[in-house]
Amino acid sequence: MKAWQVHENGEPREVMRLGEVADPAPGPGQVLLRTRAANVNFPDALLCRGQYQVRPPLPFTPGVELCGEIVALGEGAAGEIGARVIATPELPGGAFAELTVVHAAAVRPAPEALDDAQAAALHIGYQTGWFGLHRRAGLRSGETLLVHAAAGGVGSAAVQLGKAAGARVIGVVGGAQKAKAAADLGCDVVVDRTAEDVIAAVKEATGGRGADVVYDPVGGAAYQQSAKLVAFEGRILVVGFASGQIPSPALNHALVKNYSIVGLHWGLYNTRDPEAVAECHAELTRLAADGRVSPLVSERFALAGANEAVQRVADGVTTGRVVVMAD
Repeated sequence: MKAWQVHENGEPREVMRLGEVADPAPGPGQVLLRTRAANVNFPDALLCRGQYQVRPPLPFTPGVELCGEIVALGEGAAGEIGARVIATPELPGGAFAELTVVHAAAVRPAPEALDDAQAAALHIGYQTGWFGLHRRAGLRSGETLLVHAAAGGVGSAAVQLGKAAGARVIGVVGGAQKAKAAADLGCDVVVDRTAEDVIAAVKEATGGRGADVVYDPVGGAAYQQSAKLVAFEGRILVVGFASGQIPSPALNHALVKNYSIVGLHWGLYNTRDPEAVAECHAELTRLAADGRVSPLVSERFALAGANEAVQRVADGVTTGRVVVMAD
């Protein structure tokens, strides 16, 4: 089969190589999928650079989520040949390949309301958003939600889920094109950090009160803004550090202002509470069927262009999701 592999760490465009490798075979409890679409996530870029918390042995195939078709079952694995599913493969055998082996427990039905590219982009980003907003931050209808990087892959999911929960959503973006995308996603207020003072604009939009929940996948300067913009008894939800800068919160500030700093590592739920992950997928499927969530796929690449797709996400120049499609 054709598969992209990383033999040395560096920039995705330079270190990802497309070649012919042996077809994988499913072991006990595993499922073999023919890839239909693979979503690009920021961790794919970090994996190529050797900067992710998990460092698979070289060479490895990146790609951490996909939509595919079941073509074979390992011993003891449940599934239906030909079924259209979404899954999260375990490295070193990632999704940027024609065939991928996954654990049967990681396989879920692809929502019928979504095409292959949208389905491939549903699982990690929207599960992260749902667990973050509902399980960790306790977002309530009528509250104000501030989303950093609102037009990005992670942020756009939070925007749609916030609107579905009945929140007023303020999106912070970088640039006019991303501002339009955030407005189209449903943001009630859009703040372009390249043209406006974020703190002043959000305070004006909230009557000086600030946001009840701040969704921060960026870190760095965005977190410093979050601390100034979180409302009384608000919650800052720390989802990631796309800026590359991990902030050091001033805990005395959280004490004096009465707000919470809440972390989310969604992957832990897969081992600590897998039933909750299944329930979340059922809820996301319902929301997709109702048209309330629909991953924003802005770019689709052929398999031969996967390295360019990952590089664009690494460079932070994309809007919504970038998906690699099967040939």
